Amino acid sequence: MVSIKNASIDQLFEAILKLKDVDECYKFFEDVLTIKEINEMAKRLDTAILLDQGESYENITKKIGTSAATISRVARCLNYGDGGYKAAIKSLKGDE
Repeated sequence: MVSIKNASIDQLFEAILKLKDVDECYKFFEDVLTIKEINEMAKRLDTAILLDQGESYENITKKIGTSAATISRVARCLNYGDGGYKAAIKSLKGDE
């Protein structure tokens, strides 16, 4: 995968990590992204979680309305990416 690492993005991620709670995250992300962008990010994470649980593309589309193309991209990242989805899923499960 192509590296996006640079000082500006490092600063962005550091700012996100320093947010105290979900309410601060809402405030920050509503300022930085559109509601549609936030919803799309959430759907991608939902898709990764369902794929990790063994759900089929068809069931994922029915449950959350994600397109087959998006499911395919998330699956590719989940299986062959840098481990970001896997780390997030593990964290949500409390398996840190």
